[in-house]
Amino acid sequence: MLFFDEAAVRRLLPMTKAVELLESAFSSLAKGEAANQPRRRLFTSSGTVLHSMAGVCGPYLGTKVYSTNPKHGAWFLFWLLDAATGRPLALFEANALGQIRTGAASGAATKLLANPNASSVGLIGSGFQARAQLEATLAVRPITQVRIWSRNREKCENFAKDFGTLVTVASSASEAVGDAQIVITATNAKDPVFEASDISVGTHINVMGSNHPARREIPSDLLARCSRIVADSIEACRIEAGDLLLGLSDPEWSRVEDLAGAPPRNSPTEITLFKSVGLGLEDVAVAGYIYECALASGSAPSIPVFSM
Repeated sequence: MLFFDEAAVRRLLPMTKAVELLESAFSSLAKGEAANQPRRRLFTSSGTVLHSMAGVCGPYLGTKVYSTNPKHGAWFLFWLLDAATGRPLALFEANALGQIRTGAASGAATKLLANPNASSVGLIGSGFQARAQLEATLAVRPITQVRIWSRNREKCENFAKDFGTLVTVASSASEAVGDAQIVITATNAKDPVFEASDISVGTHINVMGSNHPARREIPSDLLARCSRIVADSIEACRIEAGDLLLGLSDPEWSRVEDLAGAPPRNSPTEITLFKSVGLGLEDVAVAGYIYECALASGSAPSIPVFSM
């Protein structure tokens, strides 16, 4: 069985390829040739939570297991198996894996839903997920201007330096998203980070910061303004997407589309929204590719596996 550390994942999984892989995975899901199991959580009295999510895609099966603690952080592992036999193939440190595939899911949605000539981004958030989200957007649209805002101005300024003149720091969330053709929210906010009126006609919005039913980054009235609401998985979002759970009545869920099989943007003036909570299917799709790359190059170390 092969082992991939964070450095190996980053080396072998460029964002452009990750977007491609997820486009293919969602196409397979739409055809019934792939499957996803929504996240499960086990809560403990210490505040530690154990999370697990799984999927199958092509010849691979896999599950990601990770633990989080509000004081001590998070640890991510992904286990890749042969779908035909169940044989273990590889173990991954999966923090980078999750960042890249989450960005790539938004990249795939942006490629489908944003105006083809969209060139400006309003980015709310300045952490590692925000970086992957922006990298994915740069991979699929001709971006020439990015305005970023978060509660930590120093982090925003450091983020902007890494992208040179492309990124400037906004003085408010409203300024960041105003007139932006693509808006990205990648925060740990509990309450909406901007007003619905801040969003311009024709904007595409990627909302990915929350996968908790009581937290959201966007206001309810923004959903009312959206012509299209697309989810990475309606099933998963009905469990944990606070942005939709807090903003839609039960009948209004009929407006939500799965990314798998969703048609492209209908007109240049519609407001479109993609809600992402992250799927095990996505992990399987990118991990399988990394595994194949390593086999071809002999670049990943092996670890002992139990025998039966």
